Amino acid sequence: MAKQKIVLAYSGGLDTSIILKWLKETYDAEIIAFTADIGQKDELDGLEAKALATGASKIYIDDLREEFAKDFIYPMFQAGALYEGQYLLGTSIARPLIAKRMVEIARKEGATAIAHGATGKGNDQVRFELTAAALAPELEVIAPWRLEAFRETFPGRAEMIAYAEKHGIPVTASAAKPYSTDRNLLHISFESGMLEDPWFDPSAESNKDMFVLSVDPEDAPDLAEYVELNFEQGNCVGLNGTRMEPLQVMERLNELGGKHGVGRVDMVENRFVGMKSRGVYETPGGTILFTAHRKMESLTMDREVMNLRDSLIARYAGLVYNGFWFAPERLALQALVTESQRNVTGTVRLKLYKGNVIGAGVQSPVSLYNPDIATMEADPTQAYNQGDAAGFIRLNALRLKVSSGVQQNAKQ
Repeated sequence: MAKQKIVLAYSGGLDTSIILKWLKETYDAEIIAFTADIGQKDELDGLEAKALATGASKIYIDDLREEFAKDFIYPMFQAGALYEGQYLLGTSIARPLIAKRMVEIARKEGATAIAHGATGKGNDQVRFELTAAALAPELEVIAPWRLEAFRETFPGRAEMIAYAEKHGIPVTASAAKPYSTDRNLLHISFESGMLEDPWFDPSAESNKDMFVLSVDPEDAPDLAEYVELNFEQGNCVGLNGTRMEPLQVMERLNELGGKHGVGRVDMVENRFVGMKSRGVYETPGGTILFTAHRKMESLTMDREVMNLRDSLIARYAGLVYNGFWFAPERLALQALVTESQRNVTGTVRLKLYKGNVIGAGVQSPVSLYNPDIATMEADPTQAYNQGDAAGFIRLNALRLKVSSGVQQNAKQ
């Protein structure tokens, strides 16, 4: 009888290396490791050899960067998604792509289950499993950290390290970086360890080495740098007049933003599972893109369309954060977003300076801004008659006058 096949989301770190070996022993299964290249850079070095040495029968290392930029980051940025007013959803948006590819591999390999190393206290477990439920409800999902037998075997990192040494698992675990990180094309996140104290200051001089994608704003160049972002229907299609694919745009904006200390966020957020957590994020390119997109919309998007779309930002961001990327309500919202972006076309000029993204001009062939109408001087078009404002104000003031009269009478 053929062994059960399990596809494991594998990073090569301590947790997933231990899980790979533990799954193979516990389930007497064939483990197929999967790593998505979504912009981790040198974190992928040596993964194939490490996975096979740990016991995987096969490993997929798939370059998903282009798909990540085009089909996940760009649609989300069109929606103006921002979680709790600060977080650009760098980790959240990557999980449905990873889970989608895991499902595809599972079907290709004839696997009956997928597994992940997300802890039972975080959001990622929800994101992985809601994606699997939406795309492949027939697959079993194994989450070792939610299994009592696994937690009893590994109550702490010391036991995991000892297990790795016993089984010759090639992992590196050190107290030199007492926090966890997650990096991709859009951002890098830092959490746990010393960051669990919300009074801890990651921006202090002594903690500068923690950051990866950006220089400290205080150390950024003293000379500002300009960049122009070219948009078509809500998507950035080039920089400084040179046409680029979404992946190229993100990579170049990361370089520019990182150089000028752009995109650092330190926040306490509300996890979907019910607790608050503290996260520090670097999103240099995403911060530039987010700012530019909003400025492009200000010139080209109808007021009521913008109000409608903006009223849905919190809902859309919550769906991404909570793992509902493939849910029908997110797809329905995306259709509205796509329609809202029809005329978001033109060029935005920004100035980058010591952590700041400063607007420096915007233009569009479909601009809704008409200087002849907006001018404080005489309007040559006669499109706006200032005398009309008197009636407009009287009508809008009517309910306020009625309410005030009722309240004054009630006091008498």
